[in-house]
Amino acid sequence: MNWTLPRLRPGEPFPPAEGALPAEAPYPGLLAAGGRVDAPTLRAAYAGGIFPWFGEDEPPLWWSPDPRMVLLPGELRVRRSLRQSARRLSADPRFELRVDGDFAAVMRACAQPRAGVAGTWIGPSILQAYAELHAQGLAHSFELWRDGELVAGLYLVALGAAAFGESMFTRVDDGSKLLLMALCGFALSRGLRFIDCQQQTGHLASLGARPWPRGRFLRELAQARELDGVRSWQYDWTQFRQHCAAWL
Repeated sequence: MNWTLPRLRPGEPFPPAEGALPAEAPYPGLLAAGGRVDAPTLRAAYAGGIFPWFGEDEPPLWWSPDPRMVLLPGELRVRRSLRQSARRLSADPRFELRVDGDFAAVMRACAQPRAGVAGTWIGPSILQAYAELHAQGLAHSFELWRDGELVAGLYLVALGAAAFGESMFTRVDDGSKLLLMALCGFALSRGLRFIDCQQQTGHLASLGARPWPRGRFLRELAQARELDGVRSWQYDWTQFRQHCAAWL
């Protein structure tokens, strides 16, 4: 079978997400290559159920897998060990929970090489484009600080009532999982309908994420985009304990 992949010129619109390569293709979910990586392009991509993912030596690659891994905020699975960590960290005065305290630092930390993983997809063009989205109020970071040092973080894109999780890091036990818990509590309190987790993994499934057929994901996304977005992204331990009480 000869699979044809669209090559985008800078500024050219994306093809419909339904045109991504099917499961039997060498790269299932791959939609297009090329184009420009900047804030307007990213916004159009997320609005169409598309996200970027490519290596440092590759052209921009744009994806829309089928199925799509999605976490409904109320369905987060909090195991006993995470519950204990959340209680401990939220009660420790050395630790501070912040949102958008240092978005760029979170992205830089997420871009650092990880054990067993060659390279990173968070290169200079990605860093700049998401920084632009952040300046526009469309990208945000959840952060854990210890004695003034950033020790865990995750960043996401938000359009209307939809959130798109991108990457996370941690330097303390359960740090990134605690921030995912914070994001879910925040989402429940602010009316965010779902958190897009993109690719299927056993780790995400263990946290409560589940696969949606692409068609359902695109329908839910279209509805969520029509709703009002979050007005205030302020968040702290007091709100965390209130909104995550059921998990604590």
